[in-house]
Amino acid sequence: MKLKHLLTLILLVSGQFFAQESPKAFSLQEAIDFALENNRTAQNAIKDIDAAVERKWETTATGLPQINATVDYQNFLKQQVSLIPAEFFGGNPGEFAEVIFGTKQSVNATATLTQKIFDGSYLVGLQSAKVYLQISKNAKVKTDLEVRKRVIQAYGNVLMAEESEKILKDNVETLEKNLSDIRKIYQNGLEEEESVEQLEITLSGVKSNLNNITRLKTLAYQMLNITLGLDVYSETVLTDSLESLTNQNIDLTLIQANFNPENTIDFKIAENTKISKELLLKFEKSKALPTLNTFINGGYVGFSNSFTFADRDQKWFGSSLFGVSLNIPIFSSLQRSSATQRAKIELEKSKADLLETEQQIKLQIASAKSNYEFAVEDYQNKRQNLNLAERIEKKNETKFFEGIGSSFELRQAQMQLYSAQQEYLQSMLDVINNKAALETATNAINN
Repeated sequence: MKLKHLLTLILLVSGQFFAQESPKAFSLQEAIDFALENNRTAQNAIKDIDAAVERKWETTATGLPQINATVDYQNFLKQQVSLIPAEFFGGNPGEFAEVIFGTKQSVNATATLTQKIFDGSYLVGLQSAKVYLQISKNAKVKTDLEVRKRVIQAYGNVLMAEESEKILKDNVETLEKNLSDIRKIYQNGLEEEESVEQLEITLSGVKSNLNNITRLKTLAYQMLNITLGLDVYSETVLTDSLESLTNQNIDLTLIQANFNPENTIDFKIAENTKISKELLLKFEKSKALPTLNTFINGGYVGFSNSFTFADRDQKWFGSSLFGVSLNIPIFSSLQRSSATQRAKIELEKSKADLLETEQQIKLQIASAKSNYEFAVEDYQNKRQNLNLAERIEKKNETKFFEGIGSSFELRQAQMQLYSAQQEYLQSMLDVINNKAALETATNAINN
């Protein structure tokens, strides 16, 4: 009976283990959504927003009532002696009596409430905290755009490696069959040895490429796992194909669309920098304004020559105080003036940087459009070239085995086909990546 329970437990644990280790399947959109939640850079961007929210409240709280309490305990190891004229106590004039004032021990407990009434730098600080929060949110948008682009690139690299491996395996299989056939023909004395050697050279090169792409495929999966926020050795399955993604990413309306640079995240980030410099100028100017604060405190003090402060009959003396503090800056040896002028210079620089950013964004969008348009045209061209290369290779193979074509011509046709195959795969990847680059540059994300 115990053995039965033990076996049941083992099966349950094993089932949970294998369930946890089951491969994770992703379409491209699922991979993007997963990465935006689990990618470590994206997670840190969310934490930056949380930190900015806390910083905003931290700044706000400095202008709200503050209460602090202090408790001081004093115990004179040796009390200070004071000298006063002895004649105060009926002594002789000119003589001094030694007197000790106060008790040996004392406890003083005080609570103080302070409140800002007016402080220009505090008002600027509140505005800066809001801008800092907006900067963090814009940084999160920028991070998400970059993470999305990296996922698309990594996903496409895996698909290209998978397709390359399939094509190379098919090529190896075809070449091995051709090589077997040509060896039989050679053994029958109907073909030259050079023909066999030509095919052997071609087969050796294709096998080498296959081994290399197999290794690259492993690295591509690991890079995708890191981008998604998974363990580098996680088993991942991709449900989209390279061809289907290419067709989905052909959208020529993006090329004709007019994008406003001010709507891009890079422009907003540059604009945040300019606003920050404006607030810095306000802050430097606010230092010339007076500050007004108020406070009220209250406390109790107790005295004793021994530690009797916990006794019920210990006598405590209360006190309370209200006050207002006005600080008026008058002269700083032109320190404040220099700081203000420096802030003005920084503001002018940020305005120039904003204009430069706007021009760079326009150029970046134009370049991304051009690259995307070329990628689409190149894909269509490479698809036609592949069809032509397949027909040429097939014709040369037929001519070769019919004895009217040379092995050199067949090898040329084969190498042309293999090159066309890889160029076709690369052109599909270029369409996907260049569309992602255009969407990143323009914030034109269609989930």
